Amino acid sequence: MKLHALIIILIASFLELAFTANPTGNEYTTLKIADYSAFSKGEKLEYLAHYGFIHAGRATVEVTRGAHYINGNMCTKVDGRGFSTGTFDFFYKVRDSYVTYMNTKTLQPYRFVRHVDEGGFVFDQEYNFDHANRTVTTEKKDTVQVPVGIQDLVSAYYYARSIDLDHYKIGDILTFKAFVDGIVEPIRIRYIGKETIKIKSGTYRCFKFQPVVQSGRVFKDEDDLIVYISDDKNKIPVLIEAKIIVGSVKLELISYSGLSHPLAKN
Repeated sequence: MKLHALIIILIASFLELAFTANPTGNEYTTLKIADYSAFSKGEKLEYLAHYGFIHAGRATVEVTRGAHYINGNMCTKVDGRGFSTGTFDFFYKVRDSYVTYMNTKTLQPYRFVRHVDEGGFVFDQEYNFDHANRTVTTEKKDTVQVPVGIQDLVSAYYYARSIDLDHYKIGDILTFKAFVDGIVEPIRIRYIGKETIKIKSGTYRCFKFQPVVQSGRVFKDEDDLIVYISDDKNKIPVLIEAKIIVGSVKLELISYSGLSHPLAKN
């Protein structure tokens, strides 16, 4: 994965980094889903991305208002956007967008649309999901067989928020699958405990997770990516820290609105 992708879209796709390593510990592929909704329409989260001491970009993720339908199915629409700022924007302009339409109840995606514009390199992706036939059709009209419960890059983030974290203990690995860049990828996240952290926007009580990553490609070691999730029913990412081969990247929550539950903030 490219450095600028880590900086700009870490919030929308940090789960994309959790591929192909060999996990240890108890691994669960059938996950316990909470009996409440972690989010609702109108929720908006904004993050600031740092590369070392440089403010490199911002990212927003918003659950849009209004009614949306795909093939007659009522959907929740999520817009994710990442863009470079400041000096970084002068040298390497990034304007990325991610949109998913997912089933309001099951959180399974029906359509995923991605537009990437990074330093003049531009491409688009569109995936249409047919869960009855377990297929995904791409923008190239290719049809790919997928397993039951498949997610896309953005819906995976919301599906992860729906997991009942109190059901698991330290060291457990939670696994599900997503369709990313035309193939099915396993996503693995390890629960490593709870911690109270302080960032510019405040002090938060958090769950602490470690996506299981492959060392040597982007990261020096498997434990070089840490994700802090609010210890409440919202379960929003508060801070993501990554030590990479050429430095460090940090993404921190700077604003939020429309949360469904009280935030674990001191």
